[in-house]
Amino acid sequence: MPTMTKSLEDYIETIYVLIKEKGAARVRDVAADLHVKMPSVVKAMAELKKLELVIQEPYGDIELTAKGRKVATGVLTRHTILKAFLLKLGVTEKTADNDACLMEHILSAQTMDRIRDFLGKTSASPDKPMTTKKAKTKKETK
Repeated sequence: MPTMTKSLEDYIETIYVLIKEKGAARVRDVAADLHVKMPSVVKAMAELKKLELVIQEPYGDIELTAKGRKVATGVLTRHTILKAFLLKLGVTEKTADNDACLMEHILSAQTMDRIRDFLGKTSASPDKPMTTKKAKTKKETK
């Protein structure tokens, strides 16, 4: 069974954001957002299906399972908190978004908790509108 990798976390987060912003996520939309080819998305969807995080009929919209929504909101919450933290430090919006995307996959739960505590109870929620993440290169999504 596949394990949840940085790349799969990026895919599930992108799917979640697309569903929130557009009402649906399709393979071509995910590919465009992550700047990867559609076969790469199809492969990732197969892995996410094995992990029971997404449901997709052939050529249909990608849907998140309850488990998938939980994973996606967790990744997006980490991203949002880290971006808010970096903005508070005076980092530019673009750099904060790019760096948060890299950091969200590697920081420990303890570090995330301390950053969340530092920001206070006002840190952003994954349900708040958010633009899709930065343009990624293929290398970053592997």
